[in-house]
Amino acid sequence: MPKAEKSPIPAHVAIIMDGNGRWAKARGLPRLAGHRAGTQNLRPIIRAAALAGIKYLTFYAFSTENWNRPREEVSGLMKLLDEFIDKETQALHAEGARLLHIGHLEGLPPTLQKKVEDAIALTSGNTRITVILAFNYGGRDEIVSAVRRLLAQGLPAEAIDEQALSGAMFTAGIPDPDLIIRTSGELRTSNFLTWQSVYSEWAFPKVNWPDFSEEDLTNILREFARRDRRFGGLTES
Repeated sequence: MPKAEKSPIPAHVAIIMDGNGRWAKARGLPRLAGHRAGTQNLRPIIRAAALAGIKYLTFYAFSTENWNRPREEVSGLMKLLDEFIDKETQALHAEGARLLHIGHLEGLPPTLQKKVEDAIALTSGNTRITVILAFNYGGRDEIVSAVRRLLAQGLPAEAIDEQALSGAMFTAGIPDPDLIIRTSGELRTSNFLTWQSVYSEWAFPKVNWPDFSEEDLTNILREFARRDRRFGGLTES
């Protein structure tokens, strides 16, 4: 295995935005108010990540299992994504952010699908930071979808290797995450980037996502820079 490059700044950071419901409950508010506060926290964290030199930033916004939540909450989450695309696309475009989506657009309302596709097209030439929204996404589903895609292409079994599978993932062309952050202090991976996270570093700050700040991100990046990433090998003496 080639020696991995070490950098104090991760090229790709992924975030599981957990704790919106607990944030709302602690304030006597409905769960959707927590999700709205969490959505409002996206842009300042995107800006802080870009300033730090992070090139890829992925947000776990809606999983394939989230469809099992109450219909009112699911509808509210769809509306929040719709509002985010409407309000933030032009501003992110002006700041040099490229928007991407991973997961299945097919499950979203047609008008929302079109808005996501238009935002991706508008920002496709930007290079400062790539912001990836994992919406209607699940790690196991992604692997199954990749295998089906390769089989549909007629690829023989002996040709299906790690490189082929990586190229068939939703994240094809995107580097694996160096660092994954799950807010709220919960210690679960929750079916997120299952294939890509095998050598990711993890951080589990106890702060709920709506309160996650630039300072929290900076502290985690400092701690990340002190970690010894061996990728299955040994550190040279």
